[in-house]
Amino acid sequence: MHHLSQNSEYNKYMDITDERILELIKNEKTLNEGFKLLMTKYQERLYHHIRSILKNHEDTDDVLQNTFIKVFKYVRKFEGRSNLYTWMFRIATNESMTFLNKNKRSSEFISDIQIENTKKTQFNQSELDGEKIKKVLQGALQKLPVKQKEVFSLRYFEEMSYKDMSDALGTSVGALKASYHHAVKKIEAYVTQLYAY
Repeated sequence: MHHLSQNSEYNKYMDITDERILELIKNEKTLNEGFKLLMTKYQERLYHHIRSILKNHEDTDDVLQNTFIKVFKYVRKFEGRSNLYTWMFRIATNESMTFLNKNKRSSEFISDIQIENTKKTQFNQSELDGEKIKKVLQGALQKLPVKQKEVFSLRYFEEMSYKDMSDALGTSVGALKASYHHAVKKIEAYVTQLYAY
């Protein structure tokens, strides 16, 4: 996706109000013009936000495109309960976390454990790739009690809030936080023991 490099052009579009952009988008005849203005005004800010999460240009570009696909799909239903950038910021964040869940979360989680236990544990980087990572994390999850496994999966992989989990599972937020904490500690212990010499 092309990013603006000329500050003067960027600043020119910053003067266009969100209200005007939304007027154009909600009119079938000016939809494309409005969406183009929306992208021009906000793609740089969204790119830098996503990049701060993903660290990689190619991945960031992919997620930025996915973000604007979602924005294009839903912007005509935007009700203005927050400002336009805040709404798109949330979409970009969700798309970034979805990408991490699919591609990196297991690896990063085990790597974090490695860093925290450097003095106790030595990891061979080749052992932290692909299917081995999935097997290690799945092995750790299988050791957890059912409730802790459920809470960890919902919180870590699904990014579900404690409030939503509380509503879904009928358990207090405090108890859910405790379950998640215990699950993380048990997974850390499992991985540390597995790779300890």
